[in-house]
Amino acid sequence: MKSPYDILGVAPAASAADIRRAYHRLAKANHPDTNPDKKDAAEKFAAISSAHAVLSDTEKRARFDRGEIDATGAEIQRPRPGRHDFNPGGHQQGGFNPAGFNPSDIEEMLRQAGGGRRRDFRTRGEDARYSLAVSFMDAAIGTIRRITLPDGRSLDVTIPAGHADGQALRLRGQGQPGFGGGPPGDALIEIAVAPHRFFRREENDIILDLPVTLPEAILGARIEVPTLTGTVALSIPPHSGPGTRLRLRGRGIGAGHQFVVLSIVLPQQAEPALEEFLRSWTPDHPQHPRQDMLP
Repeated sequence: MKSPYDILGVAPAASAADIRRAYHRLAKANHPDTNPDKKDAAEKFAAISSAHAVLSDTEKRARFDRGEIDATGAEIQRPRPGRHDFNPGGHQQGGFNPAGFNPSDIEEMLRQAGGGRRRDFRTRGEDARYSLAVSFMDAAIGTIRRITLPDGRSLDVTIPAGHADGQALRLRGQGQPGFGGGPPGDALIEIAVAPHRFFRREENDIILDLPVTLPEAILGARIEVPTLTGTVALSIPPHSGPGTRLRLRGRGIGAGHQFVVLSIVLPQQAEPALEEFLRSWTPDHPQHPRQDMLP
């Protein structure tokens, strides 16, 4: 089994920021939604998510480095000694190994330390960390995803509208069970948002690079453009140049907007009439777009 460090391509001494950057880069490159033709994309993405779940948790990372858990976060089973005697004087018999006991060992120790009387010992369960990949649209408008935990339990995870890449959801009481009647820990689910084909996000605004034809840019036009919630009509003013930024109010995330940035697409094939016109055309307002670049 490959080490989580090898899966993410980072050194064992990598910082938390290095691990986070490596995970986001690999998760986006190997997300099944963006690699529909690659049969092994889902398997690679699962391995990347599992490695990140181990290395992004300080405690789990330390336990992996000590050899207590494997690359998936599962406990490494150690041989357990038959019986260990413990007395209040602090002398141990039988080679007691702290890494080998479980909650029943603790109960036995406390019972013996109390002269046969059982003492109450309660503690909260550990938090469990998971990664969940969602599409750009699901993160933007919100959705409910069902996940299956390693212990076989299924949970419905509500992803609120506008959830950002890398943010974690906390599901209270869905982590590791407590001990001695203590409360369970929480489940922390980090959301990895896949990139979209043409939308991108800047805080709560949605940016769309929109290609338009030369006549649409020069003469103006009214066209249909996509938004998070469907297509809307947009008026392109005449004489719009490349980089023109048009706003669709309230079409972003929350109170954000959608901004449409125009890019002009020139004809891909010969247009003799246009070429002949340009050769004979004398503009009323000549332009010098490279003036500031010349000495």
